[in-house]
Amino acid sequence: MAQATLPTVSSGENGLNRYLAEVRRFPMLEPQEEYMLAKRYAEHEDTQAAHKLVTSHLRLVAKIAMGYRGYGLPIGEVISEGNVGLMQAVKKFDPERGFRLATYAMWWIKASIQEYILRSWSLVKMGTTANQKRLFFNLRKVKGRIQALEEGDLKPEQVSEIATTLNVSEEEVISMNRRLSGDASLNAPIKASEGESGQWQDWLVDDSDNQEDMLVEQDELENRRSMLSDAMDVLNERERRIFEARRLREDPITLEELSGEFDISRERVRQIEVRAFEKVQGAVQKAAAEQRAETRDNLLAAH
Repeated sequence: MAQATLPTVSSGENGLNRYLAEVRRFPMLEPQEEYMLAKRYAEHEDTQAAHKLVTSHLRLVAKIAMGYRGYGLPIGEVISEGNVGLMQAVKKFDPERGFRLATYAMWWIKASIQEYILRSWSLVKMGTTANQKRLFFNLRKVKGRIQALEEGDLKPEQVSEIATTLNVSEEEVISMNRRLSGDASLNAPIKASEGESGQWQDWLVDDSDNQEDMLVEQDELENRRSMLSDAMDVLNERERRIFEARRLREDPITLEELSGEFDISRERVRQIEVRAFEKVQGAVQKAAAEQRAETRDNLLAAH
């Protein structure tokens, strides 16, 4: 069940189109077939059974991954991380509990993708205020709610509504929307065979039997803010100052300025910055793992 045996996404729109077409060829499983395959893997570690379980859910991973397409990360890497989560779900799935693999795997897929996004640290460099972070994490959600799905700049009335909803300035909405518009839209057309849909979103069939509602959606903004804030408690006062100045500011303070502030060499400032980053990164990863375990236990307990 190694990831190398799965289809991979090459760069560019054509690469994504090819990947979507490839994973669409894997058949979805009937409940009884899924149950028997899961039993074979659980009882005999049948890797062929596990591979079939994984490949039948690759389109689910793609569907979830596309929901994170606005975070400035290569969609191929996001899908790859989601596939890792799917494989972990297959390993731990218990078919005797009576629910479908998609219901169980959905959380693992999201958790794996979110941890990858956190590790990338692009999430904490988009601004310094709480309102800017709220805008970052909620802009795409609000755009979907008001049907602002077109590519390019928002209409003036849409900018005004989003600014009011998220309590930010209209200039911040315009700027953030442009920064997050680099990835492809679900509504972008693709080549399709006769009689088939020509949009990405129509190729990403959700085979979860509408059970996604069983999973409680976490508030992305508060969750990530809390994790980062807690993780920074591992830093001393000097490390925290240098980490915030170098990693969290929109316009980072130079090594020379911090060197003068603390009366140490620029190289020493750089070393402290790297050490602080590693400490915070480790704390975030630990918190994410603990959160994943807690949520997984709650999900299992519910069944």
